Amino acid sequence: MNGTAVPTSTPSLPPGQLFNSPEYGVHLSQWWHVDDVLPRDLELVQEMGFGWVKQAFAWRDIEGFSKGEYDWYRPDRIVQQANEAGLNLLVRIDHQPLWSVQTLTDKPITQNQPPANYQDFGDFCFAMAERYKGQIQAYQVWNEPNLSREWGEQSPNPAEYTELLRVCYTGIKAADPNAIVVSAGLAPTGTQPPLAMPDDDFLQGMYDAGAADYFDALGLNAPGYKAPPTLSPEEGLNEEWGGHRWNVFRHVEDMREIMVANGDADKQVVILETGWILQQEMHPSYTWHGVTEQQQADYLVGAYQWAKENWQPWIGPIFTIYMADATWTAENHEQYWWAIVLPDGTPRPAYLALKTMPK
Repeated sequence: MNGTAVPTSTPSLPPGQLFNSPEYGVHLSQWWHVDDVLPRDLELVQEMGFGWVKQAFAWRDIEGFSKGEYDWYRPDRIVQQANEAGLNLLVRIDHQPLWSVQTLTDKPITQNQPPANYQDFGDFCFAMAERYKGQIQAYQVWNEPNLSREWGEQSPNPAEYTELLRVCYTGIKAADPNAIVVSAGLAPTGTQPPLAMPDDDFLQGMYDAGAADYFDALGLNAPGYKAPPTLSPEEGLNEEWGGHRWNVFRHVEDMREIMVANGDADKQVVILETGWILQQEMHPSYTWHGVTEQQQADYLVGAYQWAKENWQPWIGPIFTIYMADATWTAENHEQYWWAIVLPDGTPRPAYLALKTMPK
């Protein structure tokens, strides 16, 4: 297997680069369990030797009733506990409250869609950054806007997402200039509008719309699908691995080349989600790229190793998915099969491999 070719465009970053290269993170899932399960998971992360955690903060769960009416209990507990554990925190912000879209009478209300007035989102970003100044190290602005299901079932639009990114970036920086703003994790896909937009096209559309001025680091999602992490994008074209360049972890290198081509080489990349799903029969859309528990462990370790050996200095934190939510079940949650621990905290082989790997 030939998997050694790497991009030639890897210019040095300035001395003030934001992250070490790489850094190690894991995605938490305990929004509803901040006083019982979260402390356990933070201890597991510490024992892994990882320095970053990521948690989704749904806008609707904080400012859900009306504009300016906040419930900070759960985010307060998460921020407090992450800080006490000595872990850096990246917060993902999306999932609009009902009041922010009620005037969109010509569109159905969906699970995740941009608000009618983008500034409402910008105001929320400001309020959060003001409250947690110096306590939340980084913010992810939305998730996978190149999929219609994450953009109000509308055709993805990189210019519209760039405007949403702009108002949030402006709000965060006004409240906490030192906070790091990471653009949305883009979903690797080749599906065309209206259902989705290929991530490389979407990223170029963001640059064409002026997005470079409104993020400090580029966010990408990088699932490995069926392929080992060293497989090149060219080898991903083989049907055995899915038949596309984006079916491999190293598709990140294709996206990096777009950054370089747009004069954005001095910024780092944050991989906001990476992982390999386990073989199972309960979620058919994922069955084709399921791996064994040992492969999941080996591939995750290999992904960090590849980044460490080949992507310095431009790679920043890499977040593994997931520390399992306490309520996930094998039957009802495909995330259960991505997770590196079981819902009761029992480690899978992947957790143990990540814990013992050199960092």
